[in-house]
Amino acid sequence: MNSLELSSMSDEELASLDLENKTFGVIGVCGVVGNLVARILMDRGYSVVGTDISSKEDCRFYSSFEGYDIEIFFGGHPEEFFEKIDYIVPPPSMPSNAKVLRLASNRDIKIIELGDIFKLFKPDKPVMCIGGTNGKTTTTTLLKHIAYSAGIRPSEHNLKGMQGNNEFIPSLQTRLNGDLAILETGTDGTPGGLKSIIDLTHANFGILTNITVDHLQDPHENDEADFITRSFLEYAKVKGELVKGIEENDGTLIYNSDDPTIVGLFKEIDFKGDAISFGLEDEPCRVSTKPCWCGRDIEINELISGCGTFECECGIKYEKPMYLAKDISLKERTFTLESPEGSSTFTISLDGLHNVYNAVGAIIAARRFLKLSDEEIQKGLLSFKGTAGRMEIVAKMDNRIVMVDYAHNPAGVETILKEITKIYGDTTVVITITSESGHEGDIEILEKALDNVKYIVPASHDSRLVVDELLAAAKDGKADFGYEALKKTFVFTDVDPEQASNFTLGASADQVVEGVKAALKTDSNIIIILGEAGFKFKLDIADYCNGL
Repeated sequence: MNSLELSSMSDEELASLDLENKTFGVIGVCGVVGNLVARILMDRGYSVVGTDISSKEDCRFYSSFEGYDIEIFFGGHPEEFFEKIDYIVPPPSMPSNAKVLRLASNRDIKIIELGDIFKLFKPDKPVMCIGGTNGKTTTTTLLKHIAYSAGIRPSEHNLKGMQGNNEFIPSLQTRLNGDLAILETGTDGTPGGLKSIIDLTHANFGILTNITVDHLQDPHENDEADFITRSFLEYAKVKGELVKGIEENDGTLIYNSDDPTIVGLFKEIDFKGDAISFGLEDEPCRVSTKPCWCGRDIEINELISGCGTFECECGIKYEKPMYLAKDISLKERTFTLESPEGSSTFTISLDGLHNVYNAVGAIIAARRFLKLSDEEIQKGLLSFKGTAGRMEIVAKMDNRIVMVDYAHNPAGVETILKEITKIYGDTTVVITITSESGHEGDIEILEKALDNVKYIVPASHDSRLVVDELLAAAKDGKADFGYEALKKTFVFTDVDPEQASNFTLGASADQVVEGVKAALKTDSNIIIILGEAGFKFKLDIADYCNGL
């Protein structure tokens, strides 16, 4: 449902409301929506009284109210709450016949829905939306850091432990105090989701990092290859909602033109807006293919997964981008950026070719959106400490590094493992992932790991399942890998991992630690734990390693 459909009043009714010197009662201020709505109202000078059925101790986001003048009734909705308010704002999940709303109606307290809030309080600042399958979190965090280092204050949701692309967060975040908004805008592949965000945020700038296979479910069809092709391109079209939204807002889109899926998407949706292309010049690491919009597979001379130089018979082909990073030194973390403004050399604080892509996107946005000089940008690049859960070192043991990374789809896994192996050499990966693309995704993740590391520890139930299947096939001579070689590659935990979750968490804290325990028996230079569970339970990993 489009969030504006959550409005209970017409534009004329909203315009006639007398809001001056009025007090708003916000229900559910310990939840995401209630918290953000309360702060939006207070940022605009309104008095707010909140309620929540939670206790103060259990109010998850209570710390975000620091510095605000708000009275909150915990544990329910007392009579005193209704006596203090002129309007009441319920969460969108609350049914219209809820007791608290009936009590408000009996007192002639007008109900204002979430959609009414979106209509009443429009974004009053420039808005940047950053999307893509991989790299959007790092690009968003890096661009925000560059802004802060230059004295620019982006609006922040300040909801501890919440990703910025969840549900209503981006749309509400733009309405909080700040000089501008820099938003991570993701999608689970559902049509309309990104369009709703662009419509509600009125974004006038965007970055599209890449489009790789993600959020594809098990096909249940006879022709799995055809399903993957169609599903991937349908998913890519959903990403196109960001592209079209920026065009409709007369904005500017910054995009990775080394990705043939993005280049073909522009033709598919007939994009005619203002766009800035970027890419890298480096030695290809391999030749691969991706589904093309014409139905064929397009061949790519890859720099990282799914990106490089390419050409298809249908006419989709690589062209030199407006912004080109060249003379790249991963060891020195430097590159030269060739652009319409001339050539500049930048040094970054992050490892890996994928982070050069992220940095270039952020640099262009810092120039065009933040309007900063290269000197100001370079200051921010060097002081950036990285994004939590992205190539994050959690322990060092006997000159061996233990690292976590949130990578959870095949392209992300391939990119991070390839870069880690380049930098550190022999690598052991602990897989804690349950793929959002189902069993086929788990298989592809395992294949990417086999291509890039020395040892693999399957710590989640689903990764262990595909390992057992592969070993059985190899033993019967029906796999592309030799059975004896695989036996040396796989390192198993003492306890077989059971299904810890029906969702993408993959593994429990105990399973993650068991995976690390097994990995420490290998002779690799680095252990990297991949997936949401590795990130979530990184303190358990650190505690275990530090206790040895």
